[in-house]
Amino acid sequence: MGKQGKLILKVIEGHSDRNVSFNELCELLKRLGFQERIRGSHHIFRMTGITEMCNLQKDGKHAKPYQIRQVRAILVKYGLLGVD
Repeated sequence: MGKQGKLILKVIEGHSDRNVSFNELCELLKRLGFQERIRGSHHIFRMTGITEMCNLQKDGKHAKPYQIRQVRAILVKYGLLGVD
């Protein structure tokens, strides 16, 4: 399993929401096909066919835990789990 697959598992399992690197999460979303727009400290990710958007902010070097939960919900709802 590659680095991206491991990160998807880490996000989906939800055992370590406080330990997900912000930069890795941004790269994961880009590789899944999300488009990034930056407005100040907000990194906004949108994808065609997905009504929700991911609005991420850094918390030190990590992503904020509640935002990890939002990303998890989007990945599960739209079946974006099998990408490796």
